[in-house]
Amino acid sequence: MPVLTPSQIQVLLKAWTSQHNMTEILFTLLATHLTIICVTLYLHRGQSHRGVEFHPALAHAMRAWLWMTTGMNTKQWVAVHRKHHQNTDVEGDPHSPHVFGIMAVITSGMKLYNVPCQDAKFVMKYGKGTPKDWIERKLYTPYPLLGILLMLVIDLLLFGPWGLLVWSVQMIWVPVFAGGMINGIGHWWGYRNGDTKDHSRNISPIGIVVGGEELHNNHHLDPASPKFSRRWFEFDVGWFYIRILSILGLAKVRTS
Repeated sequence: MPVLTPSQIQVLLKAWTSQHNMTEILFTLLATHLTIICVTLYLHRGQSHRGVEFHPALAHAMRAWLWMTTGMNTKQWVAVHRKHHQNTDVEGDPHSPHVFGIMAVITSGMKLYNVPCQDAKFVMKYGKGTPKDWIERKLYTPYPLLGILLMLVIDLLLFGPWGLLVWSVQMIWVPVFAGGMINGIGHWWGYRNGDTKDHSRNISPIGIVVGGEELHNNHHLDPASPKFSRRWFEFDVGWFYIRILSILGLAKVRTS
């Protein structure tokens, strides 16, 4: 939910970098990376496919961070993603570029995501097994905008007026990279390690910017596996974090 136009953001970014505000820049990079990692580890590999189970404290921390940085609801996200796998790139896929067009997915990915979320029966059917504890029922689900506003307050307290720019970048990060890049380009352009019934593609052999989701064809070859890399030259940073968390006793791989 950006509050600035692209041209305004460009002007602010130029002023931002020219003043060498490295603290704000580093925080933004780290915060957006953390958001992407929470999406791919918690929402995608953990909740949607049950390929990995996280320590309850860590799982809740990721859920809380996503509430503040995206406002996305766990059950809705999981429901949309599971439906995507059930009807990949054919009628019924909530966000396929082969159904809606590549530009529609890239530019309006969040709008496409929100459409099926309005159907309570759909969300209940495909979102089974997601958290339904007190804080989910009383806070996260009914007040998604509260988390986003809390993040805005934190950014403003930390960085003053520049916090608005930091927050704006945080708000567009998932729609642009997770939505547009993976849901759009990840089913349109790239290489394949195996044949699937869909049009999934690996965008890049190095999966860092989008947490390893760049290896999208690999994921569709084996959706239950939390490891997205398959060949020696491929790197999945999400799997790298899972291995570290496993060593620390904070994650348990169910399928690989």
